[in-house]
Amino acid sequence: MNENKNRKNTLNRREFTRRSTLLAGATLLGSNASALHASGSDTLKVAVIGCGGRGTGAARQALKADPGVEVVALADAFEDRAAKCAKVLRRVGGKRATVPEERIFTGFTAFREATDLADVVILATPPGFRPEHFEYAVSRGRHIFMEKPVATDAFGVRRVLAAARKAHEQKLNVVVGLQRHYQPSYLEALERYRSGAIGDIVAGQVYWNSSGVWVRPREAGQTEMAYQMRNWYYFNWLCGDHILEQHIHNIDVANWFLGELPASAQGMGGREVRKGADHGEIFDHHFVEFTYPSGAVISSQCRHQTGCVEMVEERFQATGGSLFTSGGNDAVLKNRAGDTLYKHGGLFDPSPYQIEHDQLFASMRAGGHIDNADYGAHATLTAIMGRMATYTGKRISWDKALNASQRLVPDSGDLHWNSAPPTVPDDAGNYRVPVPGKTRI
Repeated sequence: MNENKNRKNTLNRREFTRRSTLLAGATLLGSNASALHASGSDTLKVAVIGCGGRGTGAARQALKADPGVEVVALADAFEDRAAKCAKVLRRVGGKRATVPEERIFTGFTAFREATDLADVVILATPPGFRPEHFEYAVSRGRHIFMEKPVATDAFGVRRVLAAARKAHEQKLNVVVGLQRHYQPSYLEALERYRSGAIGDIVAGQVYWNSSGVWVRPREAGQTEMAYQMRNWYYFNWLCGDHILEQHIHNIDVANWFLGELPASAQGMGGREVRKGADHGEIFDHHFVEFTYPSGAVISSQCRHQTGCVEMVEERFQATGGSLFTSGGNDAVLKNRAGDTLYKHGGLFDPSPYQIEHDQLFASMRAGGHIDNADYGAHATLTAIMGRMATYTGKRISWDKALNASQRLVPDSGDLHWNSAPPTVPDDAGNYRVPVPGKTRI
């Protein structure tokens, strides 16, 4: 495809927002009970729940999305995280993001006070807390942006699905941070696939193979709870393992493009380089085969090991060709002969991280209704099903995953800095790591 054709495929943010509203799940309904504002104010009050890098970034995107957005409250388990977030937002948002000390809340239950002050909440804590925070926000009638995944266990997924039904009844806007649903390259590729350009997908491979994430050392005098909260990525009750916390993006794309949910999963995984007390209880590699009701089989790879091939992408084989997508704005469709039918030329596409906030606040202004909660919960459960398969070495059905009795996360009211976390180390400081063939769910 020549350069001019590539340039034609590049969408600016305004044009993309207009064209992608339906595909992204936003249905503008005119006016409804959740339209803002009954008071007549143009201000949209935002509370940030979880003040780490993602929460701070999402708040910045909210400020950019709508000139009437004001960040009015912050909540985080840690005082230093909340203070750092406040400083950053004050610098970038000025008066619209200058949160007074009396509206900066800390501790395990701080989310309640912050939520009560807002019209919109950004839920960006470690994902283990997401179900409780989402439930509470829905009960208070708040519009919601929540990061993925939306839970770390099936119990949490069921809570989210139940709360999502209530959110839907209230026509609350709920956007989930699976931003590929808002990314021009993915939406353009999906539109062409659904038009029949390459037939039906029969197989695929999805990847998140990278070198891993941060490790934070244990500090002198630190309680076990504080240590795990700082190193949340390495504990299943907080993170859910990287097949869930990170690879959910690619797994979600498979569900989305196929238009169905997997019937079963089987796979393998383990720890080769991620060893010792510093790396908690999660694996450093997973390989899962997801089988779908249509008969399609998706192979899923995720790896956190340095010095290895790194790839974050999706590849699908269809009856009439193939499809390739990646988070780097790549999308290519080919026929069976290998001829390129479509190549996305969106080198300068708008950021999907920004688009999801643009659409959230635009929908609120219009009295519309965006409802991402169900597909967020389904993607979460798909990744959890994969984790169950690798941890146990067994074939796991969708129904078994959904109805699993395992509950990893206590309610926030039962947690404090001196309480024992759900998992604790042995006398040598090591944590129990799942063993395929022996571990049970």
